[in-house]
Amino acid sequence: MTDRTIYVTLTGVRRRGWTDSMVRDLLGVPDVQGRDPRRWSLTPVRLYLLARVETVERTAEFTTATVLSKARSAAAGVYAERRRAAVLTAIRAEPIEVPRLPGPELERRAVRHRHLLGARGPGGGAGGAGATPGGAPQGALVRWQVNYLRHALSRYESLLDGLYGESGRREAERLLRRRLYEAIAAAYPALAEECRRRIVVER
Repeated sequence: MTDRTIYVTLTGVRRRGWTDSMVRDLLGVPDVQGRDPRRWSLTPVRLYLLARVETVERTAEFTTATVLSKARSAAAGVYAERRRAAVLTAIRAEPIEVPRLPGPELERRAVRHRHLLGARGPGGGAGGAGATPGGAPQGALVRWQVNYLRHALSRYESLLDGLYGESGRREAERLLRRRLYEAIAAAYPALAEECRRRIVVER
């Protein structure tokens, strides 16, 4: 026979297969509620008599609620998978339009963008040994140009809207980054090597 003085926490109830809505609708107010003086936490303690939990679990209402919960979970999973597939298809099909700028103008914008971000690399600013004519460290100007163009294409990130699942979103983000860098490389062959490097590094 169950000891009627044994309690189970909300976490424990969840582990038994209950959802929060089931707890609210079928168990209602906790049997014990308040703050645990032994813990430095403002989260209230919520305890339910185990015997009461077990009694509810034997009812037809609990069985029905469990079936409905599993059905909703399955439907949500199907929707998430369909949404993921639709987003990946959209990313693959979306034309990526990279701004076409004369070399000097792209360099000017890239340097300005770098300075606006307040990020100055080692050796940046003044010219000198190993610096480009514009005063940027050797090789840095290529990175800055890719950074600027990547920022200019940030509007395409709206294609990721509605993706919340961690694994699905990561996959879509990787695909989008690759497509953006490939488009930049196609528009500016001099930046292709840096774009290929980033595709590998940012996987």
